[in-house]
Amino acid sequence: MPNGAKLLIAVLGPTATGKSALGIALAERFGGEIINCDSTAVYRGFDIGTDKVSLAERRGIPHHLIDIADPADEYTAAQFARDAATAVRAIQSRGRLPILVGGTGFYYRALTRGLFPGPGKDAAVRARLEAIANRQGVERLHRLVGRVDPASAARIQPRDLKRLVRALEVYFLTGRTLTAHFDETVSLLDPEVVVIPIGLRMPSEWLAERLAVRVDAQFDAGLLDEIRGLLAAGVPPEARPFGGLVYRQAMEYLRGVRDLAATRALIAQENRKYARRQLIWFRKEPNLVWFDGPGTHAEVQDSVVSMLAARDLLKDGKNVADT
Repeated sequence: MPNGAKLLIAVLGPTATGKSALGIALAERFGGEIINCDSTAVYRGFDIGTDKVSLAERRGIPHHLIDIADPADEYTAAQFARDAATAVRAIQSRGRLPILVGGTGFYYRALTRGLFPGPGKDAAVRARLEAIANRQGVERLHRLVGRVDPASAARIQPRDLKRLVRALEVYFLTGRTLTAHFDETVSLLDPEVVVIPIGLRMPSEWLAERLAVRVDAQFDAGLLDEIRGLLAAGVPPEARPFGGLVYRQAMEYLRGVRDLAATRALIAQENRKYARRQLIWFRKEPNLVWFDGPGTHAEVQDSVVSMLAARDLLKDGKNVADT
């Protein structure tokens, strides 16, 4: 590792693979602090459906970029990149190890590679695209994105109208895809920061079982009451986090779209699809080291520690570059 380099560990991978548990274990072992990399956990009040790590579960480890945005705000990947880069500098200035933890691949890429600012909004283009969505469904826009920019289609959920419109808007206005623009961007991280990305994965049948258990646990923990409380507190139904997985399907249940059993089954199904998209996304990230099995398991944690030690990256609870 170059002299003067400063480490940033990133724990990435599909949903329900135990990333938070691994991140906390590494933070305890190496004197680290956690930086959230989940696009819904940034919003206050959205706790159960995001499996937000509770204060007790954090075991005294500082966590950053959790509960930093109001639900009605539109917290962007560009904001995340700025905030995360600031958090990395602050943690390193304290002689601690920053550990990025989460499954939002677009946030990770925004931090480590930078973001394309893009052209300004074009009202006419947006009106035409929104009219298509109104007539033919939002999924029609997702198929259009898939034709011109498959990489963006892989990361944007099929019903995320705002992001789909933006991807097509950039393409029509510049003649180039978002992906092509992103390939030319620069990270906001300081030049001396060395990112060590760690990925967690597991067989699809294992993950399906974990997801089913997690969905039941979310409902048992009071997911529907959490949503009712947010709505009663004045959070608008169209608030961005309500459009995310778990919350979107639960909101549809509250509107009578389907019964509870079907809602639980749909959430589990959609999470499996999302996990596959996450895996595809992270497989394209350079230098990512994969570990098989959940991050909750001691053997997986030990394997990660052994890899870091074998590379002389971390030892005795310290960043080697700082010793």
